[in-house]
Amino acid sequence: MKKIFASIFWVVSIAVFVISCKSEDNPAPKPNIIYILADDLGYGELGAFGQQKIETPHIDQLAKEGMKFTQHYAGAPVCAPSRCVLLTGKHMGHALVRGNDEWRERGAVWDYVAMIKDSTLEGQRPIPKGTVTIGTLLQEAGYKTAVVGKWGLGAPHTEGIPNDQGFDFFYGYNCQRQAHTYYPVHLYKNRNRVYLNNDTIPPNTKLDKGADPMDLESYAKYNLNDYSPDLMFDEITSFVTENKENPFFLYWATPISHAPLQAPEEWVQKYVDKFGDEEPYLGQNGYFPNRYPHAAYAAMVSYLDDQVGQLVQQLKDLGIYENTLIVFTSDNGPTYNGGTDSPWFDSAKPFRSEQGRGKGYMYEGGIRVPMIASWPGKIAPGTSSDHISAFWDVLPTLCDVAGISTDYKTDGISFLPALVNSELQGEHEFLYWEFPSYNGQQAVRMGKWKGLRKDIFDGNMEIELFDLEKDPRELENVAARHPDVIEKIQKIMVEQHETPVIDKFKMKQLGDV
Repeated sequence: MKKIFASIFWVVSIAVFVISCKSEDNPAPKPNIIYILADDLGYGELGAFGQQKIETPHIDQLAKEGMKFTQHYAGAPVCAPSRCVLLTGKHMGHALVRGNDEWRERGAVWDYVAMIKDSTLEGQRPIPKGTVTIGTLLQEAGYKTAVVGKWGLGAPHTEGIPNDQGFDFFYGYNCQRQAHTYYPVHLYKNRNRVYLNNDTIPPNTKLDKGADPMDLESYAKYNLNDYSPDLMFDEITSFVTENKENPFFLYWATPISHAPLQAPEEWVQKYVDKFGDEEPYLGQNGYFPNRYPHAAYAAMVSYLDDQVGQLVQQLKDLGIYENTLIVFTSDNGPTYNGGTDSPWFDSAKPFRSEQGRGKGYMYEGGIRVPMIASWPGKIAPGTSSDHISAFWDVLPTLCDVAGISTDYKTDGISFLPALVNSELQGEHEFLYWEFPSYNGQQAVRMGKWKGLRKDIFDGNMEIELFDLEKDPRELENVAARHPDVIEKIQKIMVEQHETPVIDKFKMKQLGDV
């Protein structure tokens, strides 16, 4: 019954929205859509969401001019599956990609030098031809579509590349592993490599033997010539300029703030001046060493913030800002490696940020993400929504924004009514996740309740239960007091899990064979 009412609410709310967007004589032009996906950015790493150490004035301004979503969830706690959920509108119990799949049977896929020599070792296992994505639906509706940044859903020379999955233009990293340096030897422009003016410095390269870790010059080899976020932003501004007369969808999948710690010198110095001297990171937890790790991490986030500000100004200069929906969010919670030090920044505040509670895990710190939406004249400025939503809601939402009617079935509910402050917003009965990595996990959000099953690969089938209204940091397991809630969550976990197509993602403990 709830689903029926949700459908009715959706139809009514969209009708109200469409009427409000028309004049009596002429329909409004289709809005442009810019979806900015940060990488490993925690819930509490923006000023608008309470960050005290990192400065993000331009993204904070988007929040002042638009709406903050305080209960928005990523598709998964790591990169590739979260992006698959985002683009296809299928939650992790139904999505094709349910974990990072490096397609190891091809050979030395983790050998950076080998990948440079042989492009068939790059990239992740591809999503298949015919996959319905946000890109394909918006393309069919007349949008020019682009993805700039990190892809991770199909290796070069396969049917999973962006140009075959609904995107007219692609520039950036096809392969997640290649994105483990911000100074790569090459990026991709559409189907082809573009070689950069950078040396081959494989990820995880340590300091030279005998180098002084306190001397900034010891780290010079990690900062080369062509900084990939600079190049990608140039392509973004060109795409926007070229399509100023057409409706466009830009999926900006920036690699920031994913490790390694590499940022422009002027931005690092800004935070060295602010934070003072600190102990260097020597690469003991992967990626590259860094002389000023806290300053470098903050610099990366502020650098991205500055680019967001430049993009907003470009939209205003072109006269298309008023007709552009901008969404800013992150693919999962903050990481624990590469010298990022999430606890120092309190990156998932008010949730916990330490290893085991952030990226890779189904606790709130791993999957609840900041989300800001700005759309002048449509979204009321300075507003906030506690509507519970997730990445699988984005596809139906953007289809509604673009006026697209589709029979494609998703697990999502459009949150367009929430964006335009309609009281007719449909609500989820529950949200569901599963993750066949980090020892196997399942999670359900149902109203104020959060059910979590972890260590499935060890045979654990017990469900922890948290009351997020009273205990947002998930410190007290109250499962023993609420067997009725546990029974409902257990039923959802059974019903929402479909056996994965890809063997790598199967969990025999859940009955997969």
